[in-house]
Amino acid sequence: MPWRERLPMDERVHFLSEYRRDGYSMTELCDRYGVSRKTGYKWVARYERDGAPGLATRSSRPHTSPQATGSQVVAAIVAERKRHPTWGGKKIVAVLRLRHPRWAWPAVSTANDVLKRHHLVRARRRRRRVPARGYQPHPVTAPNDVWTVDFKGQFRLHDGLLCYPLTICDAFSRYLLLCRALPAPTTAGARAGFQEAFARYGLPRVIRSDNGEPFAAAALARLSRLSVWWIRLGIYPELIDPASPQQNGAHERMHRTLKAEATRPVAPHLGAQQRRFTQYLRHYNHERPHEALGQRFPATRYRPSPRSLPRHAPPMTYPGHWEMRRVCAPGIMWWASRRVSVSTVLIGEAIGLEPIDDGEWMLHFGPLRLARFDERRSRLTPVGART
Repeated sequence: MPWRERLPMDERVHFLSEYRRDGYSMTELCDRYGVSRKTGYKWVARYERDGAPGLATRSSRPHTSPQATGSQVVAAIVAERKRHPTWGGKKIVAVLRLRHPRWAWPAVSTANDVLKRHHLVRARRRRRRVPARGYQPHPVTAPNDVWTVDFKGQFRLHDGLLCYPLTICDAFSRYLLLCRALPAPTTAGARAGFQEAFARYGLPRVIRSDNGEPFAAAALARLSRLSVWWIRLGIYPELIDPASPQQNGAHERMHRTLKAEATRPVAPHLGAQQRRFTQYLRHYNHERPHEALGQRFPATRYRPSPRSLPRHAPPMTYPGHWEMRRVCAPGIMWWASRRVSVSTVLIGEAIGLEPIDDGEWMLHFGPLRLARFDERRSRLTPVGART
């Protein structure tokens, strides 16, 4: 036969029935039902005061809690979240603590609990992290050590045209240097954006990008016309591994925030979208605390570069024992009266050839090793490493 199940409420009713018949003492009854004498007397007192409903299970939550978060603080947390729907407890508490320093602010975990109780947080699926391959990024120890750049995914405006936001960010301070709404991801548009950023903030040591146009091209060392210009200015172009956006993860994370706060809903046209980007850029740098900076604003960590943009890019120079050639149209160099195909993106540029063996040379453009040159066969063999 099946087991008979008895609920806690049934056990308590039987306990009180046997107690009222005076067949057992309180100590015997408590031993029989496996409860303490304190619990037994509590059930008797509840039954005498409230009858059978008094035996129902009650919450053990205290009636008062001196450490409970005040209603004024809860209201401020909820209001700040509604004002900034993408902010979590860390940013909200950091900003409100600056705004009301005398209030007793709770821990970040408590602020997040407040947001959950008010249904202001939506659970998000965790993404599996993909480990990086052989890519070795340049170290970042000060502002302008490394700038990161990318085109955020395009989106369509109300007038039907596409918008391609070009974003440039300082890797050390997370300062958003530029957010430019462009109609297409072209070299001319990107160069104009960098011209503006260089004129305002100076030159960085390194610019990190992905392998998409116009930052890279199908040429030696993946050089593009844009990266050739950077090298002429003394800037090293750092390319992450193909199909590895996590290697520029901070920039990708910034794009997610940009999409949530500056592109929804989309603007009527490109000019209106640019005005929204300009307003967001001030908010991001001066009003939005950043977790990687200890909830400080990016503007508190950034300072312009001491290297200013020159009026003309200086000429390329190489060690005296190297051979130097100039790349001619249609992307060739002359060697012993023979044409050697190099790259069309280097037309008009000076390249250096370092002797490495008898009849063997290493072809350089600035700090980049482009190819190994065999003068006997007039052949270039591309190399992947950069100096």
